[in-house]
Amino acid sequence: MIFLKKYFALITSAFVFIVYLFTLAPSVIQIDSGELAAVQATLGIAHPTGYPLFTFLGYLFSLIPLPFTKIYQLNLLAALYSTAAVGIFTFTSKFILDNLNSFKTSKLQKTRKKSKVKAENEPFDLDENQKIIFSVIAGLTLAFSKTFWFQSTSVEVYSLHLLLISLIILLLIKAFVHDSTDNLSLRNPWFVFALGLALGFSNHMTTLLILPGTAYLYFNKERFTSKSFRKLIFMIFVFLILLVVIYSYLPIRASQNPQLNWGNPVDLERILRHISGFQYQVWLFSSTDAAKKQLIYFITNLPSEYFLTLSLAVIGLFISFIKAKKFFIFTLITFLAAVIYSINYDISDIDSYFLLAYISLAFFILFGLMKVYQMLIANKINKFAVLSVLLLFPVSQFIKSFPEVNQSKTVVYENYTKAMLNSVSENALILSYQWDYFISASYYFQFVEKFKPRIAIVDKELLRRSWYFNQLERNYPGLLSGIQTEIGLFLEALKPFERKENFNSVLLENLYRRIIANLISTNFDKREIYIGPEIFDNEMQRGEITLPEGYKLVPHLFLFKVVKTDDYVEAPLPEFKLNFSERKDKYQTALNSFAGLMLVRRAYYEMQFNKPERAKLYLKKVAEEFPDTQIPQQLQSLILN
Repeated sequence: MIFLKKYFALITSAFVFIVYLFTLAPSVIQIDSGELAAVQATLGIAHPTGYPLFTFLGYLFSLIPLPFTKIYQLNLLAALYSTAAVGIFTFTSKFILDNLNSFKTSKLQKTRKKSKVKAENEPFDLDENQKIIFSVIAGLTLAFSKTFWFQSTSVEVYSLHLLLISLIILLLIKAFVHDSTDNLSLRNPWFVFALGLALGFSNHMTTLLILPGTAYLYFNKERFTSKSFRKLIFMIFVFLILLVVIYSYLPIRASQNPQLNWGNPVDLERILRHISGFQYQVWLFSSTDAAKKQLIYFITNLPSEYFLTLSLAVIGLFISFIKAKKFFIFTLITFLAAVIYSINYDISDIDSYFLLAYISLAFFILFGLMKVYQMLIANKINKFAVLSVLLLFPVSQFIKSFPEVNQSKTVVYENYTKAMLNSVSENALILSYQWDYFISASYYFQFVEKFKPRIAIVDKELLRRSWYFNQLERNYPGLLSGIQTEIGLFLEALKPFERKENFNSVLLENLYRRIIANLISTNFDKREIYIGPEIFDNEMQRGEITLPEGYKLVPHLFLFKVVKTDDYVEAPLPEFKLNFSERKDKYQTALNSFAGLMLVRRAYYEMQFNKPERAKLYLKKVAEEFPDTQIPQQLQSLILN
C-alpha cells in the first residue's frame, strides 16, 4: 500500500503506456509523421519552427538498438512522452489537492463570519487515499481524451509538447506555493520554472499560451515590487540563455547541409524567419469568419473529447471557484488563452492547438470528481460503489476514444508511398504536393530506409520557398542544372516577399511557372517525369500551370506521365494493395479518391487504344478496393462482362 501511495503517478503512467501500445501506429501516418521521423533519424531541420529539442532527443532515442523499424521506435517515443505527461499531470493534481489553502484568496479568508460562508470556503476534507484516487482518475480522464491520446500514436512534436507543458505547469504551481524568497539562485523554484519554460519554447511556440496565467500567479504571489521585477528579469535572463543554446542547433546543423534542411537557417535573417513560422502567419488572425468557424468546431467537438466527463468539468468550474479561487483564475485564464489563440489559426488540423485547453478542463474535472464523490457519500452510498461510479467516467471515455484514435493497423500511407515509388523508374521525377499522404512519408522511406532514393520528389508548393532549391540540389544533384537562370531571377524577386517588403507578385508568379515548365523540359531526356493528379485537377485545369509546348499527359497508375508522343504508353498493372483502415478519416478518404480515380482514368486510356482486357483489370481493382469511386457509364459494361 505504501508503494502505491508513493508511486501512484508512475503506476498510472505505466498503465496508460500499456494501453497506448495497443493503438500505436506501426508505420508513418498522415501529415507530418514521415518528415518528422526522417528529421529525427537523420538529424535534420524540420518545418517551422524547427523543433530543435524534439529533433535532438528523437535522434538520441533512434540510436538505441531496439528490435524495431526506426519509424516504430520513434512512434514508441511519442507514446513515452505522452504517458510521462499523464504521470506529471496526475502528480500535479495530487500536489494541488495537498496545497488547496495556497489557492484561497485572503479576502475570502478574512470574511468568514457566517457559518455558511465559512463552510463553503473550507478545503475538502480529504484523506491521502482520496486525493490519490481523484488524481489518478483525473489523469486517466486526460489520458483517454481523444486529441491527447492521439498524440501518443505516432511521431509528432505535440507528444513532447504535452510532456513539457505538463512539467511547466507543475513547476509553476510548485513555485507559487513555495515560501517566497529573494534568493537569486538557480535553486529558486521560479528560476527552475524559467528553465522548464525555455525547454517548452524550444519545442513548440504555443508554450506562450501559458504566459498569461503565469503572469497572474507570479504577480499574485510576488506582488508588483522592485524585488519581484528584479527576480523576473533574472528569470528572463536564465530563460533566454537556455533558449539560445538549444536553438543554436539550427544554424550549426544547417551549415552542415543535411538532407532535410527546411528554411536553411544559416544566418540571423533565416533563423528568425524559421522560428517565427513566417510562412504560416498568413493563417493566423486572418478573419473573424475563420475564428467563428474554429470556435464552433471547438465547441461541437468537446463532447467527443471528454464525453460524459464534460459534465464533471462544468461542476469543477464552480467548485474550484469556491474552494481554490486563485487556481480557478489561473486555469480559466489558461483555458481562454488557448482557445482564443487557436480559433484564430485558420488551418484544418487545429485539434492539437487546443491541447492546453483540454488540460485545463482536466483540472476542472479533478474538482468535479471531488464534488460528485462528496454528494454520493452524503447520500450514504457505499464507498466501493462510489468509486465504481467515478471510474465509469474514464472507462466510458476510453470506450468512446479507442476506435477514433487507434492507429495500430494504419499502414496505408506506407503502402501508398511505396506502391507509387515502385510504379515509376528508378531515377524518375515526381512533381506533386500530396504532402499529407505521400511527400512527407517519402522523406522517411527515401532518407531513412533508403527506399528508391534516386527518385526525385519535388513538392510543387515548396518551390515557392528560397531554401528549397538548396535542398533539392543537395539530394538530387543535377536536377536543377538547366534552370539556374530562372532560379536566380526568382530568388532575387522573392527576397522582398520573404522580408515583408513590397514585391512584384506578377513577376514572382511568372518566374515560378517558368521554373516548373523548364524543370520538366530540361529533365525530360534524363528522367521519366510524372505529375500528381491533384496538380492536373486543380492548377492545370485553371491554367495556372501548363506543360511546355509539345508535351502531354498520360494517366499512369497513381500519377500522370509526361510524354511527347501520341502512341500508346504502357503502365504497370494494378497489383498493389493499400490496406485502408476500417475507420476511414478524411485523409484516407482523399487518398482513396486519388487512387480510385487514377485507375478509372487509366482504364479509359486503355479503351482509347482498344485494349479492353487491360481496362478490365484496372476497373476490377476499382470495384473491389475503391467502391466509392464512380465508374463512367461507358466503362461499366466492362465490369459486367
